[in-house]
Amino acid sequence: MTSRKHQVLEGVTGAYPRQMFRAAGYTDEDINKPVIAVVSAYSEIHPGCMHLKTLAEHVKAGVWSAGGVPVEFHTISICDGWAQGAGMHYVLPSRELMAAEIETMIGGHIDLFDGAVFLASCDKSPAAMLMAAARINLPSIFLPAGPMVPGKFLGKEWVMCDIKEGMGKVSVGAMSDEEFIQVESESCPTAGVCAMMGTGSTMGCVIEALGMALPGAATVPAVSSGRLRLAKYTGRRAVALVEEGVRPRDIMTAKAFENAIKFVLATGGSSNAVLHLPAIAAEAGISIPLEMFDSLSRKTPCIAKFKPAAQFNVKDLHEAGGVGAVMKELSPLLNLEVLTVTGMCLGELLEKAKIVRRDVIRPLDDPISHEGGLAVLKGNLAPEGAIVKQSGVDPKMMVHTGPAKVFDSEEDVRESLLGKTVKPGDVLVVRYEGPKGGPGMRELSIPAALIVGMGLGDSVAMITDGRFSGATRGPCIGHVSPEAADGGPIAALRDGDVIDIDIPNRKLNVRLSDTEIEERLKCATPRRPYRRFPGGYLDIYRAMVGSSSQGAVMRGKEDKDAL
Repeated sequence: MTSRKHQVLEGVTGAYPRQMFRAAGYTDEDINKPVIAVVSAYSEIHPGCMHLKTLAEHVKAGVWSAGGVPVEFHTISICDGWAQGAGMHYVLPSRELMAAEIETMIGGHIDLFDGAVFLASCDKSPAAMLMAAARINLPSIFLPAGPMVPGKFLGKEWVMCDIKEGMGKVSVGAMSDEEFIQVESESCPTAGVCAMMGTGSTMGCVIEALGMALPGAATVPAVSSGRLRLAKYTGRRAVALVEEGVRPRDIMTAKAFENAIKFVLATGGSSNAVLHLPAIAAEAGISIPLEMFDSLSRKTPCIAKFKPAAQFNVKDLHEAGGVGAVMKELSPLLNLEVLTVTGMCLGELLEKAKIVRRDVIRPLDDPISHEGGLAVLKGNLAPEGAIVKQSGVDPKMMVHTGPAKVFDSEEDVRESLLGKTVKPGDVLVVRYEGPKGGPGMRELSIPAALIVGMGLGDSVAMITDGRFSGATRGPCIGHVSPEAADGGPIAALRDGDVIDIDIPNRKLNVRLSDTEIEERLKCATPRRPYRRFPGGYLDIYRAMVGSSSQGAVMRGKEDKDAL
């Protein structure tokens, strides 16, 4: 028994917690062993989490076999695919809620738990769990949900993002109703995270790239026996981490975060990583400014791309050697001395990695592009910055000038697209969708997919203070900050204003003088924020959330004043 447990659980005053532990079915001997929290995002609501109950059983078997005692509890997990429209207001805010929920559960039982295993689902769940692990700093290890198996029909493999672009195709007659129904029915055939390089897969890979999961954990298929074995190995390793005294902040160092960013850039990963990595790092006392993504992107070649930006999916990445294979190719650019949950440093681990498919992972000296997948744009329209996934932009749209078509919500721009009022050359501006303005910084993945599916991906751009899905491609610029609700210049735009986009030179400007922007902002009328449950969590979130340029984290007044 650790000294902390001796203090709390022994003697007369320890009777209260001891009897509770017995009442839950544990023995007197169990309390003297390493007690491991098995934190799962399991629920029955979406495929990214529905199999975690089974994985948790195998994790617990691994913990028991290594001499530990597993104690399972669950947290929430919202699926971005499900939460379209009004539900999307809750998705990014759920990250803070999950992190707080885990902190509360472990913090309330801090004298019981010695370590933790985190079974992450998709999208916000991996980020939230990494934030909680860094905050609590108990010895911890992760098991991502793993990718679903792609659907296969018509001689092709299909994944979730194909249905979104299909919406655009069917609306203009480029896909038949029968084909559309088949894509809808068969492109998500199993449990697991969607098999494109969306936010779910990107963040699962980030967990492994940070060194917080065992090799292969990000890409072994969700429904394979290999993932069940990984679950057992993960449970065993959790006990060893407790015995070795290795904690998350020993692994999640500044150099490890730099490695993870380079992985995202090299693989055309989700732009949402720009929100999540700074938020996770902040919990470990590390600052990741927005500019770091751009400076690293200029020095990190893109050596692999996946759907929706290429024909490959995450199954192909796994066949090519997974995260380890990508990092092996990137190794001249990485910090190889960083520690991983295996107990080995990254350099030692990569000695065993193999690059199996060169059609998927290109050599550093023959990359897909000489810059990484993300770029940070600045200018009088985005003084604090904006993000574009440049690896998914048609070369024709890397530089674009066009008239603004301004909307104050996702619903308005979606209606305009489906009503066929958008013309080639337009720059669609969607504002009041930022962290405060929404609130919740909704993703505009369906409007973005409609643009591509309708054949406008090489002629129409979209700009927003909201965000996009990791499954987005096309000239879509998000995270514009300051946001409209914070008095950002995007609130001053009117239909017909001329906007200049220059991705190679990292510029985003509107042809207005500073004086005219200031005068217009004085007259701007903010959209009323969404309030499904007045006085509820979204009101709290809106009052406390910070800028997307700093990860859209919630801070108290004292913290904000200290920034």
